[in-house]
Amino acid sequence: MRVRDFMTKSVVFCRPDTNLAAAAAMMWDKDCGTLPVVGDGGRVTGMITDRDICVALGTRNKLASELRVRDVTSGHTQACHPDDEIHSALKTMREGQIRRLPVVNHAGNLEGILCLDEVVLLAQHWDGAKRPGVSYEDVVNTLRAICRRHTQPKGGWSRAA
Repeated sequence: MRVRDFMTKSVVFCRPDTNLAAAAAMMWDKDCGTLPVVGDGGRVTGMITDRDICVALGTRNKLASELRVRDVTSGHTQACHPDDEIHSALKTMREGQIRRLPVVNHAGNLEGILCLDEVVLLAQHWDGAKRPGVSYEDVVNTLRAICRRHTQPKGGWSRAA
């Protein structure tokens, strides 16, 4: 199966010069936790999450209306194409430890978004039969890889005595 079989095609996005208050309002209105950042020419230049906004506001002592999306997003964004095989996109998610992947055409323009949540809803129970699609095992292995960074800090857990 292809990414296009799982992706959400109607995606709200923001621009690099969008302020954080407006980006947060878009996320609230559309009930989503991330927005692709689309620059001039329609190319995806980044992703911003609700967490990015919270951390920026908590560490910069500025109003959300004073900070721009470009101020808190990194320049590197992983993406996939609609015709990519779904398992290839899941591998990208595992390796990048990300739950949402912008789907772009070959010019880098936004065509949709692949959310692990949607893949979970379309997953099939693995019964040993060879069939196209995504199994529960595929989804769980992807989610485990994404969550791995949250289970144990690099130095290991320390217990308070």
